[in-house]
Amino acid sequence: MSNNPPRTRMTGVQRRSQLVDVGRGLFAARGLDGTTIEEIAACAGVSKPVIYEHFGSKEGLYTQVVDFEFHILLDSITAALTEEGKPRVLVERAALALLTYIEDRADGFRILMRDAPPSQPEGAFSTLLSQVTARVEHILSDEFHRRGFSAQDGAMYAQMLVGMVAMTGQWWQDSRQPDKHTVAAHLVNLAWNGLTGLQKDPELKSEP
Repeated sequence: MSNNPPRTRMTGVQRRSQLVDVGRGLFAARGLDGTTIEEIAACAGVSKPVIYEHFGSKEGLYTQVVDFEFHILLDSITAALTEEGKPRVLVERAALALLTYIEDRADGFRILMRDAPPSQPEGAFSTLLSQVTARVEHILSDEFHRRGFSAQDGAMYAQMLVGMVAMTGQWWQDSRQPDKHTVAAHLVNLAWNGLTGLQKDPELKSEP
């Protein structure tokens, strides 16, 4: 007689969540093309028809994984940008939100940086950056107006600022040194002070 405990049958929601988790790990390691439906099924302990039943195809599962990670990161950055605070502090919080996401969900970030799902043919990360840039442009508008910059200049600088943060995040994904708070402080140091006004030991204004 077997001593193994009986398997607990998953609900549909639990099974979908499990398959998304399994798919995330495989897609992050091997990409969409490098992952087979057989591997996903084997890792999840299910048959291939179960995956088809929930997602329709491997690409359907991939799209669900991307959409899930996309909204986690977008919601995090959006929350950081909608809190009360001066523009510099909001940018600090947004940079920290990106770095924290990378720190906590490395697999998700690798997927967002990789293959474009059918729902976002231009690329998930590019889509996210476009939405964040629009928000940053809005936040900076008052500051740029006060300094006499045109709206067109503000849009251009928003692209530069978001691009700088995004590229730094990609670099930090692999290096993880220095810590995220130090990286965010130096990012905003460059963005706000420029090369001619860099502080030797920058600190975050939003951190106690």
